[in-house]
Amino acid sequence: MNKVFVSGCFDLLHSGHIAFLEQAATYGDLYVCIGSDHTVHDLKGRYPIITQDERRYMIQALRCVKECRINKGSGILDFDQELLDIKPNIFVVNEDGNTPAKAALCKSLHIDYKVLERIPSEGLPVRSTTSLRTNSIIPFRIDLAGGWLDQPYVNNLYPGAVLTISIEPTIEFNNRSGMSSSTRNKAIELWKAQLPEGDNEQLAKILFSYENPPGTKNIAGSQDALGIIMPGLNKLNYDGSYWPHTIEPIEDEEILSWIESHLHLIPLDPRNNEYDVLKNTNISELAAKALADAAEACWRSILQRDLVSFGKSFTASFEAQVHMFPNMVDESLMKSIKRLSTNTLGHKLSGAGGGGYLILVSDTPIANSIQIKIRRKNLI
Repeated sequence: MNKVFVSGCFDLLHSGHIAFLEQAATYGDLYVCIGSDHTVHDLKGRYPIITQDERRYMIQALRCVKECRINKGSGILDFDQELLDIKPNIFVVNEDGNTPAKAALCKSLHIDYKVLERIPSEGLPVRSTTSLRTNSIIPFRIDLAGGWLDQPYVNNLYPGAVLTISIEPTIEFNNRSGMSSSTRNKAIELWKAQLPEGDNEQLAKILFSYENPPGTKNIAGSQDALGIIMPGLNKLNYDGSYWPHTIEPIEDEEILSWIESHLHLIPLDPRNNEYDVLKNTNISELAAKALADAAEACWRSILQRDLVSFGKSFTASFEAQVHMFPNMVDESLMKSIKRLSTNTLGHKLSGAGGGGYLILVSDTPIANSIQIKIRRKNLI
């Protein structure tokens, strides 16, 4: 009989967890190893609602589970000792738990690595711990190009645009992923489960002001609030201010569907806790112009639905960001980007320093990737 290995937090045990574990158990005897309370706090910035002993008790009680253990290690690979002790044939993750480090570890140990889609049991809704904690349908956002041009210390040097898309919370997107999870948390504080009705730009100004009260040292860019609040694709044009002087929205179904069909997200390992993106910067007029030019080229390619040009300008925007903010990446992260982006048309990070997603542009499906759903209108 095969030994099947699964590791995770499993806080607030729900039907999505059960469906995943039952599917994993179809491959053999299932061993579940859970993150300790300390590890969950380090990775997610909060302690789990359910303690490690109670989580272990509940999972061990499931008929599909042969044994449940608490991982002794720390970090994203906190299960390395348990993996060596159990010696599984198969390691199973769901699509948003898939990371390069896990895949590489399994390859080095000759363990079959399987990525399962998040499929609920028949007749039940898709569940995640995040949805249970917040019960919120407030969106996330992705900046496609021009990120950092919403900061006056960049757009004062050269004006330019940030292209953002508002994303439905279809999966449990990582915290600190560069998809405005911190701004989204502020929106949840303000409005709880959903965005209110009203003028979208005014709502974004309320959210921006709430996140950046007087005295805030590092002002969160307005693209975060605007990207969450405003549906579809938006071109935010900045020129010497925290707020764009004009906004060009696109809600055209053909364009939004085209973007959705060609973007693929690959989860990355958590960022280093010592990371500081604002150190060792290389901000200049020339660098800001390169970022603005790449964003403008990306916008034109989207309007023309020119996939090759989109991929090139998408990558050019990312490279311009990294030139100004070298701490966005490190050597290990660049190796992952190079390996995962082979044979794709373009790439960028969803955020800085890892911890989020590598976003790939491709005209063909990418194994074990996540595809996003752009919000067409206010979620109610």
